[in-house]
This record gives sequence, structure tokens and C-alpha cells, in this order.
Amino acid sequence: MGINLTGSNDSVEATDVLAREVDDSEQMKRGPLTMAYYGVISAMFFVYIGAAMAMAYGTLDAFIGIALTILTYGIINMLLSKYSINNRTTVAEFSRAILGKSGAAIAALIFALVAIYYAVFEGSIVAYAFQTAFGGPTWMWYVIVVAYSTPLIIGGARRFLDKINGILMPLYWGGFVVAIVWAVLKYGYNDSWRTHEGAEVAFALGGPGWLATYAGYMGVWILMMFTMDFASLGRRKDLKHHQRITFGPVFYVLAFGVNGFFGVFLTFAIPGMEASETGIAAGLVELMGLFGLLVVFASQTRINTANYFLGAANLRTFGEKVFRVNLPNVIWVILSSIIIFLMMLLPIVEYILLALAWQGVLVTAWVAIAVTHILINKGTGQEAGSISDSRYRRFNIPGLIAWFVPTIIGILMIQFLGGFGATWGPIVTAILAATLYALLRRITKIDTALIKTISENEIQCDLADKQG
Repeated sequence: MGINLTGSNDSVEATDVLAREVDDSEQMKRGPLTMAYYGVISAMFFVYIGAAMAMAYGTLDAFIGIALTILTYGIINMLLSKYSINNRTTVAEFSRAILGKSGAAIAALIFALVAIYYAVFEGSIVAYAFQTAFGGPTWMWYVIVVAYSTPLIIGGARRFLDKINGILMPLYWGGFVVAIVWAVLKYGYNDSWRTHEGAEVAFALGGPGWLATYAGYMGVWILMMFTMDFASLGRRKDLKHHQRITFGPVFYVLAFGVNGFFGVFLTFAIPGMEASETGIAAGLVELMGLFGLLVVFASQTRINTANYFLGAANLRTFGEKVFRVNLPNVIWVILSSIIIFLMMLLPIVEYILLALAWQGVLVTAWVAIAVTHILINKGTGQEAGSISDSRYRRFNIPGLIAWFVPTIIGILMIQFLGGFGATWGPIVTAILAATLYALLRRITKIDTALIKTISENEIQCDLADKQG
């Protein structure tokens, strides 16, 4: 019997076929995948952004916004990780359903560039810390950072990302606890971290400080894409663990809540420390010397395992789809590392806020469409990662319109409406993207970008090709 994957009830059988044919034997075990992904948790950016929000909007508003952010991220990533684990679907594979196969190539390129951008930024921080401690030309430290980071991800996530992140995790968390104790012993306890009111005027922001904080964290919705690519490596029997701990609320309590507290406390505890990523890194080195440098090294090495891995993986996907070149993984890793080094030579740290704002609305729109697509299709079957590109339309017009139109509106709001646009731009983008996608699907009667009914035998053949 034929199986229709375009929205009919028969398409439930497609997922069942895949569930029977694709077992968990080739997937990563629960512990290693959790440790590999938890490298993301130690981004110095998460420490910095909590401090920056508290300085701008007040500690209370900042932590209210962070709490709402944790709730939102937790819910969305529980949904995305469940879908990705069950369907073995990466961002590039999933994007074929909502954007078409050519649209998916665009999404892969954007994901690669954003991951590379973060690798540049986070790598610049550790290079800055080394330079603060030992001196020397900046370019030399850039070379060293790229040289030691690149081998860590050759072989993909399955090799030893979990091991390196597991080794460095105690150093990261323990280092920040030691930093807090050290700062209190050296400078005394400063209660202003808890009572700071902030300097921004709510009316200029279009709402209260907690809303501006919430919108600020929407700039890193790229983590939703991180979730899908890593979750596609997970085992179905570990689904609940990954939903709750690896990709869900527990992760974001640590990433945003605990890291945000570290940033806020230390910014007020260490005299003269700036609420910036380079400022926090320099503050740790100046406070604790070589041990502070070691904490920064652990932090940035852990996060960059994810950045380098996802940048190279999605660059490879883009190259294979667009240029039809099939090269060994090590070549794509080296190519992405060369791009990272060359971008490090540019004054990229100076443009972090602008870059976050622009890529934030672009990714926010994609996430809103992805969530809408999954919710609409819930209970009627989902397309699977094993289906070949030839089964999909070149472009899926509803998805592309719902992606680009809200993105343009969001960017215009951010660029021309000041604080109001910065607060409402990402929020309007998300709401408009989800609404447009749902309406356009209904109007065009296009449920997915799949172009024809797929039989059970065809699915099994696609699956065999993928496994082969």
C-alpha cells in the first residue's frame, strides 16, 4: 500500500517504517551525547549577557527575563529534540520540508556561518586572555587557538567531544565557584549585584526591562538549531533524558540561570570589571592569574567544540548540495578552520551586538516556522531524514515567504526603531513567521515540500542508501 507523506493519515506508517528499520545501534549513547552537547553550556557569552542585562535593566528585571527565557527555550527544545531524535533529522534535512531542497541549502549556509561566527568570537576571547597573561602579537594567539581547536572535532561528534568536555566541565564550574569566593575574600561582599536598578528607561524600550531582557536572549535562538543537529545523533530509548536534561530545561537553567548569576555577581564584585565578554575574561585572569586563564581556556575550548563541529558539518552540507562536491570530512574541518582564522583577523568582536540582532531575527523566524510545522503535522506523520533530496520541491514557497518577510521586517525594526525595535523586533518576527507559515500552508494546500507519494518500498530503499 502507498504511504502519503504530504499530510494524510497514511503518513503515520512512514514514521513506523523508519522506527522499525532504523534502530539505535548506530546512535550515540546517552552519556556521551549529553557531555558532547554540554560543551555549549560554557560559552563565556552566557556569563556576559546576564551581566549586561542586569547592568542595563536592573538585576530583578534581568532575572525575570532569564526565567521566562529558560521556560521558553525548555519547551521549544523539548519539542525539537523529540522530533529530531525520532526522525534522525538535522537542520539541513528538516529544512527541506519547510523550505524545499534549495531553501534548505540556504539554511545550512546560514547555520554554518553563524556557528563559524561564534567560533571566531569565542576563540578571540581565549586568545585575548592568553595575550593578557603572556603578551605577544594577537595573530599568534589566533593561530594557536585555531591550531589546538581543529583536531578536537576531526572525526565528528562521535569521536571524543564528550571526553574533552567531560574533562573540562569540573574545571569550568569549579573555576567560577572559586572566582566568586576569591573575589569576596579579596574585595569583600558587595550587595549591589542584588539591588541594582538599571539605567535604561522602560518607555524607550517599548516595555519593561524584563521584556527587553527576554528579547535580548532571542538573539541566541541559534541554540534551537544546535539542538536539532546534536539530537539527530541520539537514541530513541533515551528520548526522555534528552528532552529534560540534554536539550531541555535543565540545560538552560545551567546555561542561562547559573551562568547569568556568575556574570552578575562577578561584575559587581570585582572593581573595574566591564560587563563584556572580553572584560569578564580579563577580570578572571587579573583576579586569579594562571588559574583564571585556565578557567577561560576550559570555557572557550568546550563551547568551540560545538561551534567548530556544527560550522564544518553545515558547510559540508552546503558544499555537497550546491557544488556537488564530495570531500572527506577532514577537508571541510580544515576549510572551516581557515575561514575562522581569517575572520579572526577582522575586528569582529566590535560588531557582536549588531550581528546578534541580525542573525537573531533570521534564526528566530526559522525556529517559529519549524515549531509551527511540527505542531501542525503532529499526529499525521512527519517527513524523515532518510528521504532523498529528489523527493522534495526545489523551493517551498510558503516556507520561504514566511522566513524572509518577517526577517526583513524584524531587521528594519531593529535598525530604525531604536530601543523599541530591539525589544519588539524579534518578538514580532517570531509571531509573524509562525502565523504566515500556517496561513500560507492553508491557502496553498501545500503541507510539506514533498512532491509525491512515497511507497514503503521506496522509503526502505532510501534508508538502505543512507545507511550504505
